[in-house]
Amino acid sequence: MALVHDWLNQMGGAENVLEELALLFPGAPVYTSMYDRQAMPDAYRGWDIRTTFMQRLPGITRRHQNYLPLYPLAFGRTDLSAYDLVLSNKSGFCHGVRTSRHDRKALHVCYCLTPTRFLWLFDQYRAREHISAAAGALLQPLLAQLRRWDYAAAQRVDHFIAISSEIQRRIHDIYHRESVVIHPPVDTDYFHPAQHIANGDYYLIVSRLIPYKRIDLAVQAFSHLPQAKLIVVGDGRDRAELEAQATPNVTFVGRQPRARVRELLQGCKAFLFPGLEDFGIAPVEALSAGRPVIAFAGGGALDTVKPGVTGELFAAQTVESLLAVLQAFDVQLYPPDACRAQAERFSAETFRRKLLAHLNGVL
Repeated sequence: MALVHDWLNQMGGAENVLEELALLFPGAPVYTSMYDRQAMPDAYRGWDIRTTFMQRLPGITRRHQNYLPLYPLAFGRTDLSAYDLVLSNKSGFCHGVRTSRHDRKALHVCYCLTPTRFLWLFDQYRAREHISAAAGALLQPLLAQLRRWDYAAAQRVDHFIAISSEIQRRIHDIYHRESVVIHPPVDTDYFHPAQHIANGDYYLIVSRLIPYKRIDLAVQAFSHLPQAKLIVVGDGRDRAELEAQATPNVTFVGRQPRARVRELLQGCKAFLFPGLEDFGIAPVEALSAGRPVIAFAGGGALDTVKPGVTGELFAAQTVESLLAVLQAFDVQLYPPDACRAQAERFSAETFRRKLLAHLNGVL
């Protein structure tokens, strides 16, 4: 079999999934558009990573988005028809690899993190990446062409797996394809309830500080709750603006080591998740540590948070909606055991078991 991944120049949720796939299928080659050896973990150097012609393009590993029109060509030239099984880990264009040629045909299963957001949710992407309206207008002819390619590539996939109910809906609405849901793996072994840490009096956010994460909602809500405390872990281009808005009961601590993040999760009153995410690993890590979650009622949180049992959902991305939930929140109503049990539904072991069962079924 072969694994396929969009690009290897930065760490994120997609790379966490790829690491699980590499553990599950040791020795399987990883086909990708390009690979920045210095930017990725040392463990990747033991993998059989195979790149395309894009590896040789100037500045590709630092500015890979500038080459977006070339990804369909790169993956379209990647012929994997000699394999029995191809498993693509897709958020961009890698589902466009060739898996059929003359009398050869590989079974192609796509683990879909999202239909290509740059193409199908461009307004959201433009706001997220600070692309000007004028540049967005200039890109429209290219986007239309890439959407046609992307849709055609999706029709050549044999089976889709979605990471959440939200992504399953998008696959159906955009690609007109059916899929099964297998949630991404969460390290529930590492994030566990504390033995000797007392529950603190603070709420917690762990996030990149960028616009679509909607940390501003929490900062503004806590200006109306002077007796409550919020700790914000993470960094990003919005940090200075958020700090300027914040009242004294909101503390920004920047990036923290993983062990410190675990400790903060274990001791928090509740974890806040105000953004709209395709899945959302961080809330499940909080649940795994035995702590409840207050999240916006959309995206992956609809799959991971059980209102009244492991936390609460607020209906609209407004300060008023979040504030109403915070004012009524009673941490005693959400037993740590219930939070932990919910998180274990998304463990790495559960991911491996469900994925292998599905692959065996389609094979």
